Amino acid sequence: MRKIVPILIGTCCLIACDSREAIRTVASPTRELRVCADPNNLPFSNSNREGFENRLADLVASELGTSVKYTWWAQRRGFVRNTISSGACDVLMGVPTRFERTLVTRPYYRSTYVFVTRRDGPRVRSLDDGVLRRVRVGVQLIGDDGVNSPPAHALAARHIIRNVVGYPVYGNYVEPNPPARIIEAVARGDIAVAVAWGPLAGYFAPRQQAPLSLTPVAPPADADLPFAFDISVGVARRAPALRDQIDAALQRRRADVDRLLDEYHVPRVDRDH
Repeated sequence: MRKIVPILIGTCCLIACDSREAIRTVASPTRELRVCADPNNLPFSNSNREGFENRLADLVASELGTSVKYTWWAQRRGFVRNTISSGACDVLMGVPTRFERTLVTRPYYRSTYVFVTRRDGPRVRSLDDGVLRRVRVGVQLIGDDGVNSPPAHALAARHIIRNVVGYPVYGNYVEPNPPARIIEAVARGDIAVAVAWGPLAGYFAPRQQAPLSLTPVAPPADADLPFAFDISVGVARRAPALRDQIDAALQRRRADVDRLLDEYHVPRVDRDH
């Protein structure tokens, strides 16, 4: 199985990344908190600053006595290269804690993939549940080059293929919040089960007309890919002092961060998940 590296959990984007960002000379941080973000990607961010990562940036900036300045860029392939690596900004508000192309703060939440079903639909407890062989299952897909989300790989390893429907995380960018289509498909009954990244599901499930249920995906015993991720703020390698300042701000405002995540219904799991 191809090794995959989590890059942009905000969009459930898992892409192979072999290149390393060069470490440049340390520069003094600007007066603003320079953030790169997607302008069309709730619940994480949008150009109206309605996402929880937008509000987290405001919280951090307030704690540091400054303001936020955005560079907007769609979170697709090349996002990191064209934003923080190019010097367009200093901060990405949500990256996996083991992300190697930036410095990272201590994690401010840990989430997981979840099963999404209608409340009047099937109940799924694990990837080995027999119901997944009998109903239409939606998974988030990255591309056609074998680089996909852990649930997609796990289902394929179980030969659950013919009844699986792929929903590209990139989607149609003309529409608002393209990754939300997989959650909407469950509500409409197009699919019986979706396996989706927790923050996305937690935000959009309550906004559907049909009541939906979320169940954390228990990592299967044979899994060699993670299903839960610690998420941190990513800071440019050239700015270690800024990373330390943001990290300290997050720790001081821990209770406010947790309330913000609760407001957006971000499911969290402990470290042994």
